[in-house]
Amino acid sequence: MHCRRTASAVILIGLGTLFLLDNLGVGIDAARLLATWWPVLLIALGIARLLPAPQGTARSC
Repeated sequence: MHCRRTASAVILIGLGTLFLLDNLGVGIDAARLLATWWPVLLIALGIARLLPAPQGTARSC
């Protein structure tokens, strides 16, 4: 449960940052960026789940 909350929080913060920068006119087209690169998020989350936990810590999820 803790990992899901952390992952969802990071995703929401990242999306919020992208859209805020887009609204501020920083030059980022957030909608196009997300439409193009959203599969990378799934790949990264899958790889993170496959990697072993660091020594001395227990993976609970």
